[in-house]
Amino acid sequence: MSNLYVQALHVHPVKSVAGTAPDEMAVEPWGLSGDRRWAVVDTEGTVITQRQQPRLALAAARPLGGGAVALSAPGMAELAVEVPEPGPLEPVTLFGKKVETVVAAGAAADWFSTYLGVPARLVHMDDPAVRRPVDPAYALPGETVSLADAYPVLLVTLASLDALNSLIAQGDHPEEGPLPMNRFRPNVVVAGAEAWAEDGWRRIAIGDAVFRGVRECGRCIVTTTDQATAERGKEPLKTLARHRRIGKSLAFGRQLVPVRTGTVRVGDEVRILE
Repeated sequence: MSNLYVQALHVHPVKSVAGTAPDEMAVEPWGLSGDRRWAVVDTEGTVITQRQQPRLALAAARPLGGGAVALSAPGMAELAVEVPEPGPLEPVTLFGKKVETVVAAGAAADWFSTYLGVPARLVHMDDPAVRRPVDPAYALPGETVSLADAYPVLLVTLASLDALNSLIAQGDHPEEGPLPMNRFRPNVVVAGAEAWAEDGWRRIAIGDAVFRGVRECGRCIVTTTDQATAERGKEPLKTLARHRRIGKSLAFGRQLVPVRTGTVRVGDEVRILE
């Protein structure tokens, strides 16, 4: 096995909700298959994330096949949600931009409204090939993304997490560390690298797939949310602001765009092409 290999894969079918850790996953042009194809929205059609509702961290979405998901959360009965039938497109707002989606059945709206205590609906991205382009400042022509924050795939290395936790231990809030990987909600976790090595990865291959490294991942308040309790602290943002400010970003992880699709698996060698 190479020194660099995939330690874990993570897929989050519903944006800002806990997902699953499969052993293998197909890579599509807009990300890992099924990743962030669903989102919760408010009555104005604005996407709700853990930024506004940290309790989303305690909910989970399990793939059922064919794009359907099973929703679960504390105090809630599990609910299976099928992919909506083709129908009228509903524009929703994600980071100030409109994205066309299809609204899920009313049972899903009732489920999230009850759980969050505010009116909410669940929407689905029906065709990620055309619905949402990647930021043109960093995209190649035709590149698209699901309902992820900005780019199709997020990669993080174990060594960078270890280095960050060491910095937290030396900082103003050592009692908040060490932080687990789920604070950062990555798709691909890589072992065997040196800390922060991913900052310079411009093109990598994993299994059958090839990705181009686009830029660092700027982190937000979601990373301060304990994914097991939904409580918020100050880390890792305090430490990132001190040690990992890149331009305007508090950087942790590498954003990737697939340039060749395929299958990736836990244990796959990660090859740095450029």
